[in-house]
Amino acid sequence: MYKALIPPIHRLFDGLDLIGLWIGLLTLRIVLGWEYFEAGQAKFLGENWFADIQDRFPFPFNLVPPELSWQMATWFELIGGIALVLGLATRFFSLSLIVLTVVAILSVHWPDSWQTLGELLQGYAISDDGHGNYKLPAIFLAMLLPLLLLGPGRLSLDHWLRRRLDRSA
Repeated sequence: MYKALIPPIHRLFDGLDLIGLWIGLLTLRIVLGWEYFEAGQAKFLGENWFADIQDRFPFPFNLVPPELSWQMATWFELIGGIALVLGLATRFFSLSLIVLTVVAILSVHWPDSWQTLGELLQGYAISDDGHGNYKLPAIFLAMLLPLLLLGPGRLSLDHWLRRRLDRSA
């Protein structure tokens, strides 16, 4: 009885695996691309507040002038967001945005002080009630990791370019 179910289940999972190669990573790219683009757009249209937190940046980022840090963050978010949606240089921009996000967590989203793990976990929140708010950037890190490790998926410019290069080689 159960043995008869195994081939259809395998076909179902094979089909889902194939769909995942096309759609699964695309959804991550679209959501992350939109979020990072919005963050970059807010910086582009807003005032530079990095000088106020320069001393909280981790080494070596605390050595970079705040004007340059602001421009780098702005343009990595804008260009990186568009590149993620297109699936272009996905691994490069995933790594770049991971670094940017870790710096943001450490300098902006991490709690100012905590004594116990319980106090630190209070910062795993979307809004800052005085305990930090590193939940959303941590989720972004978790979403960027598959793009860094697996690439953009089949529905991407990276995949198309790779196929073209493989054919010409």
